Amino acid sequence: MQETTWLKKITSPKDLKGLRLETLESIASEIRRIIAQTCSRNGGHFAPSLGVVELTIALHYALNTPEDRLVWDVGHQTYSHKLLTGRAQSFHTLRLADGISGFPRRNESPYDNFGVGHASTAISAALGMALARDRRGEKNRVVAICGDGAMTGGLCYEALNNVGYLRPDMLIILNDNKMSISPNIGAISRHFNFLITNQIYNRSKETAEDLMNRVPAVGKRVVDFSQRLERSIKNLIVPEETIFEKMGIRYLGPVDGHDMAGLIEILEHVRDLKGPILLHVKTTKGKGYEYSELDPESWHSNYGFKISTGEKVDVNPGSESSAPLVPTYTEVFSETLTELAEKDDRIVAITAAMAKGTGLDTFARRFPDRLYDVGIAESHAVCSAAGMACEGLRPVVAIYSSFMQRAFDQIIHDVALQKLPVTFALDRAGLVGDDGPTHHGVFDIAYLRMIPDLVVMAPRDEEQLRRMVATAAAYEDGPIAYRYPRGKAVGVPVEAGPPATIEIGTGDILSEPQEMGKKVAILSLGPIATNALAAAKILGQAGIGTGVVDMRFVKPLDRPLLSRLAQEYDLLVTLEDSCLPGGFGSAVNEALGEIDFHKRALTLGLPDRWIEQGSVEELFLRNGLDPRGIARQIEEALEKHFGAWSSAHTVAK
Repeated sequence: MQETTWLKKITSPKDLKGLRLETLESIASEIRRIIAQTCSRNGGHFAPSLGVVELTIALHYALNTPEDRLVWDVGHQTYSHKLLTGRAQSFHTLRLADGISGFPRRNESPYDNFGVGHASTAISAALGMALARDRRGEKNRVVAICGDGAMTGGLCYEALNNVGYLRPDMLIILNDNKMSISPNIGAISRHFNFLITNQIYNRSKETAEDLMNRVPAVGKRVVDFSQRLERSIKNLIVPEETIFEKMGIRYLGPVDGHDMAGLIEILEHVRDLKGPILLHVKTTKGKGYEYSELDPESWHSNYGFKISTGEKVDVNPGSESSAPLVPTYTEVFSETLTELAEKDDRIVAITAAMAKGTGLDTFARRFPDRLYDVGIAESHAVCSAAGMACEGLRPVVAIYSSFMQRAFDQIIHDVALQKLPVTFALDRAGLVGDDGPTHHGVFDIAYLRMIPDLVVMAPRDEEQLRRMVATAAAYEDGPIAYRYPRGKAVGVPVEAGPPATIEIGTGDILSEPQEMGKKVAILSLGPIATNALAAAKILGQAGIGTGVVDMRFVKPLDRPLLSRLAQEYDLLVTLEDSCLPGGFGSAVNEALGEIDFHKRALTLGLPDRWIEQGSVEELFLRNGLDPRGIARQIEEALEKHFGAWSSAHTVAK
């Protein structure tokens, strides 16, 4: 492993000023090496950050950050930015508990001007900053850096529309790594961009326009003619007027995003131009490593690999997560949905730029004409699914739990209010670990269970997930959702043949105490049932009879089962890997208030605060959701409400 050299000397972007081009290119190589070393060990968004190394260096070189505001979109572009802004020495902690975040965080650095984990927000936020700057009468520059598919999000176009109307001084950089707008990179295009961004040219142009506008009648016609002439000349390079120019935003580009000298040159010319400018920069996602350049989708986020070859290696040999025969929940969902679609041609799948992440690439290989990838447009995904359901299809919308938050209004008004049979498959539900608070899927139970006519369920293992996929496919009475976590499933045997359906709103008793009497019932939801069973064993060893029930459904709850448990057990405990406010425990206590006004459940889950990054196991431990932490809290509740138990109780503190 080669030691860093330049990055040890760079404590802020000011240290870049005046460095020679050769040195800047050496820094770019070093940045790529450090990103590769860290991602191979910690995981992370590998290919996206590799693609913007030169662009990031050029921005910090040409601008005066942090006074000049850089607003990043799809925050996983920012590893280079972090390395150049005083975090090189702590970069080895990237995405680890108590380490630096994989995304921009305002509380982490003054150079992180806007926090972002999801996409398509940069233009809107940057516009707000530019308007605030103008209101204060200040002169700093504002730059929005968009890319990696963010421009498929509708929020970008809402913001662009407003930018074109208000016309503030701001720069929008389109980091285009998919050849999606224009392939025109070359000497002619670069020369033209130099001419139209040259400050002398622009000052004289603005002065001439001002003077000519003062000449009655004739002046305006001359200015109009000159503007048409400029557009005509530009059309020799960019054949069609771009959508940005139609919105009133001046378009420049495309330029080579890996040409350091060219980037610095054009940024130094364009930074002080008046009005909104969009600079189109072409980059290669995964730049610097052949394997990531050839397959950037697979290398979007990765860990556990040899830097030289990309060959996968096990960074935790012998761990349960490395067990080769246990499928992921995502794989179970995808395979089951594909199996069901073989028999029901009404089933179609919708994803929001995450076909591979949600496992729907498997579905697409079997049914290429039945998968719809709408891009980073979750609201559109849900609304279009509603339209499909109106016409008799059975759409399954597979989106990460935290990303589904963006379509909340569409779930309510477009799907549930019309009682349409749309299925929501929420991947990455619960704690997702090292991606941190922007990606934890901990709010879905709270924001889904309050919606009328929406069934909400969660599987405890892969067999239950198969059955829930089948249950949703067979459900005709309205929308239905199931949530499941990231990573490997439990490893239980899967029943042969097609998966059986589950009766809506029914729980499942996993264990009941035999000889010690019925003291405590843990009502769990989802895969955290594994921790519930382990906690019950610890409590049993301490003389506390404990049963475990998998409720399976948040909505509707199994009220007959809940009524029985309330009568037979001294203490009911709810357990969930989601937020407590409005969550599963809240639902149980609301129901208990109707069933037995004096009965209340102890609710265990995630507290009313942001949960930071770290491994899922570590986050469970920190929040008391590991087996021993669960057992300890239950014993403390028993002692508080029922007095001291016998000395046989030995739950470790």
